[in-house]
Order: sequence, then structure tokens, then C-alpha cells
Amino acid sequence: MKRLIVAAGGGGDAVAAAMLDAALYGDEDQAVILTYAWDRLLIDPVPGPRGPDNFTGLEQLTPAVWTVPADARPIAPAGSTLPRLAAELPHTFALIYPHHGAEGITRQLEELISHLSPESIDLLDVGGDILARGDEPTLKSPLADALTLAACCQVNASIRLLVAGPGLDGELPLDDLRGMLGPLVHTFTAKDVEPVSAVLEWHPSEATGMLAATARGVRGTCEVRDAGLPVALTDGGPTVHKVDLDDAVTRNQLARTIMTTETLDEVEAHSREVCGYSEIDYERNKAAWLKDQPPADLVPQTVLAQLDQFEGEARRRGVTHTTFRHLTEALNLNGSQREDLRQLLISSRPEQYSAPLWHIGDQASNLSRGYGAR
Repeated sequence: MKRLIVAAGGGGDAVAAAMLDAALYGDEDQAVILTYAWDRLLIDPVPGPRGPDNFTGLEQLTPAVWTVPADARPIAPAGSTLPRLAAELPHTFALIYPHHGAEGITRQLEELISHLSPESIDLLDVGGDILARGDEPTLKSPLADALTLAACCQVNASIRLLVAGPGLDGELPLDDLRGMLGPLVHTFTAKDVEPVSAVLEWHPSEATGMLAATARGVRGTCEVRDAGLPVALTDGGPTVHKVDLDDAVTRNQLARTIMTTETLDEVEAHSREVCGYSEIDYERNKAAWLKDQPPADLVPQTVLAQLDQFEGEARRRGVTHTTFRHLTEALNLNGSQREDLRQLLISSRPEQYSAPLWHIGDQASNLSRGYGAR
């Protein structure tokens, strides 16, 4: 295994890393992908990232690095997409363990580099929030990216920072990122998506889903997350750019502040100081709120009527697409019902499935099904 890719934010970045590896190197020896087990509350009801003690069946690669094979399992109530990724993709997935702060991740990187002697090391972020200063009002989840950036800039190795799908995470406007983007490394095509197309049918990542959709030619405006943030799907969506690693560290105040941290609690404290919040606090608060919400029944006729109302309002906002994560939230369903909702909608209205996104139907198509504006 001659290549190492660090998925900066975990989750969808790991899927994008697999897509990039296949696009650039084809069927050559597969890269090792170092990634967080941090799937947010749609998959994992426990706030924050998971560590080795949250799994059974991990395999130890170095003293500080564990890989996640297909037969590994998260220990309830924790959840994780990594075992299924390992089952469906040919790459080796190694677990970033952030609970010892940036110093712990730096140690993991040093051990991996010593063990693998990789020919190349890439740090990959989908969307570009790794380039955030920390005070941007649209920034929502800077912690994971800042941690990996802080660790990568401290190892004695050449690491290439790549940003795929600039602006697709809905965190930083593309205009804010454009001046930081360096040379174009690759533009994803529909063919590049094929190796991960089956994964995108079930994986909850919105940014990587939009990355794949733009590679397939989808254009428009997509609403994402629980807040319904609008994200532009443009010709820049499927691009991958190199970014100067030192420039990124200079810009990212949180990354600079946490370089010597030894615990995740320290990292959170610095995030509250620099950014004004910790995203894990947000997850804690939301998880507590979700516990008190009664589960909603997924009644097809009711859901489809609610969908028509949502689509009518979305059209008035100029929205052309949305993600199934956002639809799940917008229709007041819980994360465990996302896949059932997806199956219902695709079977009921297959012409609106713009894989892996949902295309907002026009009013004429709604009327032809017997629904009016509600």
C-alpha cells in the first residue's frame, strides 16, 4: 500500500477519498484512508466521534492505529458507517482517534507513515471548510478539519492538501474560497462516480453526495442539513484543487491554537474560544432534544402530501434539489427513517431521483398526480 489519504472531516470525506483514489490510480494497489468514525446523529445517536473502544473486531496496524475491517461492529448504542464502507470498497480504512487531541493524531500519522512508507500523502476535504478562519457566520463544523490540519502540518513528511467540491459543504461561500484554491488536480466525471455509486445509495453524506451529483452533470440549488442551507451546484462542483498547506494553517486560527492539545476536551474548549461554539455541544443538545421527541409514523399518503407542500415552498425559494437527510428533517421524521423515506420516494416518483439527490418536482407534475398546491 503506497498511498495514504487523510479524510479531513471523516464521513463523506472518506467516500470522496475512495472516489479520488480510483479516479487517479484505477485498480492499482488501494490507498489506506485514515478517517474519523463520526457519522453525526443520523447514523450514530451518540454525540461526537467514536474511538477504538466503541468497536469490536478492529485490527491493530501500529501501536496507535487500528483499521476497521468489514466484520468490525460499533458497540451499541454507537453507530458507524465504516464497517459497511470496508465491506463495499477495496480500500483499507484506518481510524483517526481524536481523544488525545492534535498530538495524538500527529502520533498516529507518524506511525502510519513509518509503517507504510507511502509514496504520496493527501489530506482531502470536501467543501473547503478546512480553510475557514473560524469566525465565519456560516461555519458549522470546523473541529474535525482543524484537528487533521493541525496534525498534518506537524509531521515530517510532504503532505498535499486537496479541496474537492469547493463550497459544497455549505460552510463557506465559494467566493471566500476562490482566492485560496491552487492548481486544478482533477475534475470528477460520471465515470469516476461509478466505483462508489452503490455506497452513495445509502451513505448519508450530503457534501460528497452533491460532489457526485455535480460530476454526473446535476446543476441548480440544493438545500442541505436541518437548517435547509442553500448550496449552488455549478461547474466548479466536481473539481479538486491543490491548496498550499502552510497557507491553510496560517488562515485557520483554530488549527493553530490546538496544535499542542492532548485531549478532545481541550480542543473543544479552544473551539468555543475561537469559533464561539463546539459542534459536539450542538450534537449533545440535539441528541437530548431528540430523546424527548415521539417517533413519527411514516404513512405513505401523509408523507407524499407533506412532500408536495415542501416542494411548493422550495420552488418559491428557488431550490431545485435537496438531500434525503434534509428531507428527513423537513418532514419531521427521525434519522432511522431516512432509508425508508428514500425507498418510498424513489418507488413513488422515480423520475425525481437525481442520484443521490432528490429533484424538486414542478407544480405541473404534482397536479398530474392529483395533488394541488397545499
